[in-house]
Amino acid sequence: MSARFTIAKLGAQGDGIASTDGDEVFIPFTLPGEIVTAVRQKDRAALMSVLETSPLRIDPACRHFTECGGCALQHFEAKAYQQWKREKVVQALKAKGIVCEVDALVPCAPHTRRRVVFSARRTDAGMLLGFVRALSSEIIPIEECPISLPAIVSALDRLRALAGLVCATPKPFHMTVTVTASGLDVAVQDAGRLGENQRRVASNFVMAEGLAKLSVDGEVIIEPKKPVVQFGSIAVAMPPGAFLQATEAAEQTMASLVGRHLSRAKKVTDLFAGCGSFALRLASKSEVHAVEGDAPALAALDRAFRFASGLKRVTSERRDLFRRPLTFKELNGFDGLVFDPPRAGAEDQSKQIARSDVPLVAAVSCNPVTLARDLRILIDGGYALKNVTPIDQFLWSPHVEAVALLEKPRRRR
Repeated sequence: MSARFTIAKLGAQGDGIASTDGDEVFIPFTLPGEIVTAVRQKDRAALMSVLETSPLRIDPACRHFTECGGCALQHFEAKAYQQWKREKVVQALKAKGIVCEVDALVPCAPHTRRRVVFSARRTDAGMLLGFVRALSSEIIPIEECPISLPAIVSALDRLRALAGLVCATPKPFHMTVTVTASGLDVAVQDAGRLGENQRRVASNFVMAEGLAKLSVDGEVIIEPKKPVVQFGSIAVAMPPGAFLQATEAAEQTMASLVGRHLSRAKKVTDLFAGCGSFALRLASKSEVHAVEGDAPALAALDRAFRFASGLKRVTSERRDLFRRPLTFKELNGFDGLVFDPPRAGAEDQSKQIARSDVPLVAAVSCNPVTLARDLRILIDGGYALKNVTPIDQFLWSPHVEAVALLEKPRRRR
């Protein structure tokens, strides 16, 4: 049975929040000030109709909106949406008692996502390829995607056909598609073990369609053209399933902020270095020690450095920084540092950085909450937080990146 709700504010995940009988009810695809009808189930409700519309409501960019689970906020006016995302960073910092300059959000343009993770499953009606409906296991097939690069959207039929060729299970599986300078890099996970005939047919398809690479559960099935991305002027051959920032523009913004902050450093360490998106750019001016736990990513970084020209020395170290962070004594050999951990942040590593004498630190994060926690540790250790820049690279989602820049006076030894 439907009921009437008045939306008071937006929640952290972009859902509208209504208060009723002292409880909060989360209603997706609604905006503050709207009066709606919705069907409630515990603390959530499914939107039925909007009776009074917010002046900030706009027409969505995609016909799959509200169904596919890929976007939460296409209906939110652009400036208000950007202010809301910036405020997520501001509030996360305030929750840890941190007040500092937070720049305006660096916006994300439509049709720029270069890495997309699709869900796929074989059905009696054919192969499904799309995104999973929010709070559901249902895969919604898509025919358009206004966040993704045109190279991905134009290949949807080919990707759906390829999913059918590699599928060896009735269960859902994932297909990560990345646009590279060499073509599409397709990494399949959990599709089942391929038979010899499947390998041959899938390989022939990849060759015929001009794809760069197909890998299944980390194993390269065929690689007609090595997938290459550019980190500044350096070409890097990406291993299967390697992490890559979702948009090139966001990556360049982050690298520019970090590079300017560390420009005076002669010796830099890059923690959670991945394939070298920061390390290889920083090496144009500084010696760099890159630390990363993933062996294939580190090998790609090292190989790119060895084939590049005009870079200062880059050394690499494979190390699980969650289990064995660099100690403050090890860090004292550097005069610049950047760290870009996963969403869980880098609490233990931050404690070591806080005890160190490294004068220039750049913290990059995809989670404002864990970033604020780590910054609190650094500030309590004597660092001054100079600036925070929020960056949007997951358009119309609640996710927001941030780059924080810190300094500590060098102590005499």
